[in-house]
Amino acid sequence: MASEPSDLAAATRLVGLGRPPRTPGAVINQGVELTSTYVAGGDVVYARSGNPTWTAFEEVLGSLEGGRALAFASGMAAVAASLSLVPHGSVVVAPVHAYNGTGSLLDEASQQGRFELRRVDSADTAAVLAAMRGAQLVWLESPTNPMLEVADLPELLAGAREQGAISVVDNTFATPLLQHPIALGADVVMHSATKFIAGHSDVLLGATVTANEDLQARLFGHRVLHGAIPGPFETWLALRGLRTLQVRLDRSCASAAELARRLGDHPAVGRVRYPGFGAIVSIEVTGGAAAASLVEDAVRIWLPATSLGGVESLIERRRRIPTEPVTVPQELLRLSVGLEDVEDLWRDLDAALRA
Repeated sequence: MASEPSDLAAATRLVGLGRPPRTPGAVINQGVELTSTYVAGGDVVYARSGNPTWTAFEEVLGSLEGGRALAFASGMAAVAASLSLVPHGSVVVAPVHAYNGTGSLLDEASQQGRFELRRVDSADTAAVLAAMRGAQLVWLESPTNPMLEVADLPELLAGAREQGAISVVDNTFATPLLQHPIALGADVVMHSATKFIAGHSDVLLGATVTANEDLQARLFGHRVLHGAIPGPFETWLALRGLRTLQVRLDRSCASAAELARRLGDHPAVGRVRYPGFGAIVSIEVTGGAAAASLVEDAVRIWLPATSLGGVESLIERRRRIPTEPVTVPQELLRLSVGLEDVEDLWRDLDAALRA
């Protein structure tokens, strides 16, 4: 690119970074490099430690988040790598409401005695700061999944730093286009790149980003030794999806805001959970779990499925998942707003709610 990345808007970096050198006759897109073996004497010894397709993806995401990125085989692989940064016997602070897989992994590690787990309401700043005393790692989500609680990230990240704890922020919901945790003081940012970053519900991928060289080296070492590496083709799909993140997110966020506004007045909706940004809306249906399940069954455009951040709009009653926290209401439906026409989405959802 002609200008330094820092001189360019995020939308421009999304499109322009992670490409081959601009030379006459060269291809403009990074290809999929399918190899397990490299000739000796180069920068990469074996394919478990590097691949040009990973490098291209990591260049784009790292620039957006303000650090160095690493691609992982899945979001859960990135979660596991981030949790590996603290030794056995540590104290870990984490939200009561968080991505279900993260919560399950935290609970399993705690039950096995790997660390002491303190679960907190991440929207209660005083409670989180109090729980940080003696902690080695603070895990944050903002907004939380699926309750969409918003944490005071600057205050909490400053508190973690003061305590000497490593801070990790799951930025999957906000993406680096809406929130920059590293600039707010986070040590590590984690993504389920399966979601908004890849954006087409066709790939599993995770990522971490950090501006700390020591943490980067440790995360890299975990990826290599634990084999948590992504396939080159999956990474290429995520890179291709990343190119359109700005336009996809703009559309989804605009539709989500409009739907949240209308749902607030709907007679079949008891509560709307929407933080004022992003493409996720959660609603609590009057009539309990049975009514919420009927809405799932009645929609024609919205897809009843687990996941989010794709081009298609998804709807899910989260408490159907046995490991979802009991504090998540039985009647809560999480809506991931996609790219369909907002009027079609509204008519479909309104009809299902009224039915």
